[in-house]
Amino acid sequence: MGSRSRGGRGSSSLVPLLSLLLLSLHCSSAVVSAAGGGGSDEPYVGVTIGTAVTNLLSPSDLADFLRAQHITRVRLYDADPRLLSALASSGARAIVGVPNDELLALGSSPATASAWVARRVLPFAGANATSPNLISAIAVGDEVPTALPSALPVLLPAIRSLAAALAAANLSSIPVSTPLPFSVVLDPFPPSQAFFNQSLAKSFILPLLAHLANTSAPLMLNLYPYYSLMQSNGVIPLENALFRPLPPSLEMVDPNTLLHYTNVFDAMLDAVHVAVKNLNATAVPVLVTESGWPSYGDRRTEPYATKDNADTYNSNLIKHVMDKPGTPMRPGAQASVYIYELFNEDLRPGPVSEANWGLFYGNGTPVYLLHVSGAGGFLGNDTTDRTFCVASDDADEKAVQAAMDWACGPGRADCTAIQPGEACYMPNDVRSHASYAFDAYYQSQGRASGSCYFQGAGMVTTTDPSHDSCVFPGSKLLSNVTKSGGANNTTTPTSDAEGSAIWRLRTGREKGFLLFLRLLLSVMAVIVIDSNFWT
Repeated sequence: MGSRSRGGRGSSSLVPLLSLLLLSLHCSSAVVSAAGGGGSDEPYVGVTIGTAVTNLLSPSDLADFLRAQHITRVRLYDADPRLLSALASSGARAIVGVPNDELLALGSSPATASAWVARRVLPFAGANATSPNLISAIAVGDEVPTALPSALPVLLPAIRSLAAALAAANLSSIPVSTPLPFSVVLDPFPPSQAFFNQSLAKSFILPLLAHLANTSAPLMLNLYPYYSLMQSNGVIPLENALFRPLPPSLEMVDPNTLLHYTNVFDAMLDAVHVAVKNLNATAVPVLVTESGWPSYGDRRTEPYATKDNADTYNSNLIKHVMDKPGTPMRPGAQASVYIYELFNEDLRPGPVSEANWGLFYGNGTPVYLLHVSGAGGFLGNDTTDRTFCVASDDADEKAVQAAMDWACGPGRADCTAIQPGEACYMPNDVRSHASYAFDAYYQSQGRASGSCYFQGAGMVTTTDPSHDSCVFPGSKLLSNVTKSGGANNTTTPTSDAEGSAIWRLRTGREKGFLLFLRLLLSVMAVIVIDSNFWT
């Protein structure tokens, strides 16, 4: 997500588009929505892992965390050897990334690409690797057409060089592709008339698709219905962006195909299908390398960034993929998806929402409670049966204090964590301390009926009240966070000779180098990417 395009000028074109005369369009597409990126025939849901996180879990703790959450597919934005070594024991498969600032070297020298494969891939995928199936794909760059357009001339050469290096190492089964922003697709609604930006279509996208087809690699795309909603000026119903059902009369209908679209996500995929078909390209699978929803944002400018909406979108997205409906144009051909993202990256600059896309806080506690029962066991953070006890907002403070005194005294709740210097001492106020004490008692009683009453001072909630390094007793993740002696004991590794860019800020943050790269390549390409309604 690090460099997503956020243009919105195309939203004004929706009404004229819907008034166009009906045109005939064959629904067969040159893009096959499928799992991609790892040879699986079944669609799956994975998560992306960014590392601009305060007190990020160590690689070994992160591997344990993934196991606890039943996460078996991850996308990394680098190929850090220590993290890959830890993941090798977790059972997960990983897309490893090549940061944008490495494209020039890899695209200019096949020898450099071969050395990169030898150093970053062979130890984890070669014949002598302990977990030869760990690496599922290589993602070269991230949203380069919008994040670093001056590097576009070296992007395809870098992809080709890395693919050739993998083939030379008998690893041609590892596909190599590049995650593209959806903004490369213009006029995406109705989907039947979508097309690629003409400045990119023949010079970059068509040869890219040909290479992907020749190497059995997927077309990687980052799709965000959230931004489509934000930029639609009220045209898109919130329910449509969140996979919530609408009456048939309110569903989006493509006037050219008469296909009904019950959600924005499928409409975006079908727009890609048509754009590729219009280039007469060979069929390639689609892999959605990022999609998600922020849980918090600026109240005035980002009103849809809420925990409820994030829970609804991500929970419904997981169910949608697992149900395998495909899209209206390609029923049954379901694309696999990586949810952006595992942790809130609190160190990311930009709008408030930039730091609030994660399913979990950096200490491993859930940001909100996903409802994904029946979705193949994905995410141990299925929270349909999880409840906590906290101080009621309406209760008198004296009553809250008295109830807390009882819980920590006669009630024998473990209130150690709210003592001075402990993880839950701050904020130092009655309601915060009482909430922890109430939950400690409630959980010790097996969440029995009446154990959260406290003479009206307590209330049951499904929202995990854990915060920062303070993990409430009711969090299922308590053992994962404290097994090394507390969340604050986790350390962030420093970089070594092998390179540890995954522990730095992600793509596009090494500003000095990027400015130099932009200057160096500015004479090589001028790419104009028009923002559009579905971006």
